[in-house]
Amino acid sequence: MNSKKRVTSYDVAKAAGVSQSAVSRVYIDGRSVSKKTKSKVLATANELGYKPNAIARMLITKRSGMVAVILSSRVNLIYPEVLSLLNKRLSEKNERVLLFNLDDAAGLDDILEHIWTFQVDGVIAIAAHFDNQSINKFKQHQIPVVLYNRRVSGHSASSVCCNHEQGIYELVNILHDYEHSKYLVVSGPPESDVAQERCELAIKTLAGKGVIDVPIQYGDFSYDSGRYAFSQWMASNPAPTAVICSNDAMAIGVIDEARTQFGLKVPEDLSVVGFDGVNAVFWHSYQLTTIKQPVEQMTKAAVDILLEQIASPENPAQLRVWSGSLIEGNTVGPAKNET
Repeated sequence: MNSKKRVTSYDVAKAAGVSQSAVSRVYIDGRSVSKKTKSKVLATANELGYKPNAIARMLITKRSGMVAVILSSRVNLIYPEVLSLLNKRLSEKNERVLLFNLDDAAGLDDILEHIWTFQVDGVIAIAAHFDNQSINKFKQHQIPVVLYNRRVSGHSASSVCCNHEQGIYELVNILHDYEHSKYLVVSGPPESDVAQERCELAIKTLAGKGVIDVPIQYGDFSYDSGRYAFSQWMASNPAPTAVICSNDAMAIGVIDEARTQFGLKVPEDLSVVGFDGVNAVFWHSYQLTTIKQPVEQMTKAAVDILLEQIASPENPAQLRVWSGSLIEGNTVGPAKNET
């Protein structure tokens, strides 16, 4: 055999004394093959240096072996953890991640065109606004989609979500128990489904406690935008006693801005809460009170649901919701008495 020639499945079949289809079945999950044949094929393949051809396998299985993950290009400390876990779980299922960064809603159509071209097996959307019109496009192309931490009206697509209502309720309750009444909400961008839901829930829950007309400042989920949002409010307004932030990165930004630029102590002068439970909240300088998302369970469910729908497209859409865990840090204290 020419050492420069690529080893094929036919070469392995001939050397192992089995059919070429038997070699193919060894490398395709779910195909029937005896343990004896599988052992013989793998040993021969290893000896010859054979590696299965992904393109050939795609032609046989009618699947690309790729899952598109749509992720916002906005900086959010939770995204790397989510993406890493998705990549790990998909790799365990012999799927590869094709990552698309979404700058804004206007760029979604371009991304969808690429997805149709690559003929991916399915899509997980981490940070993109999807409406029923977008979902219908996936159905037309027979590509299942799972929404991560967001949902569409009518449940026309499967979703895995953290229970934002429960989380916001717990955070507001803690602040209310400490008799806070002067609040500021630092929300994520208005076009973000998650940011809007958390912001609206905060305003609604506070109204239920008798606190109305709560001011809102908008950021983009980044640390710098948290600093800027708090600075903008302080430029022409008295300091609040409590700040509710849509995510942890902005909450950390608020804390740093309050301490360094306005001489406010946290939590003596100002209480701050976030949402997500990223690693940075446990750093000694912050120890943020927040809600930790059950990322392990959510990513596993997203992958499991997607693979189920790839195998059985007729399955109805699923909605799975998990409660987050309250992390009681050192950033909440009693409201400072006015003198």
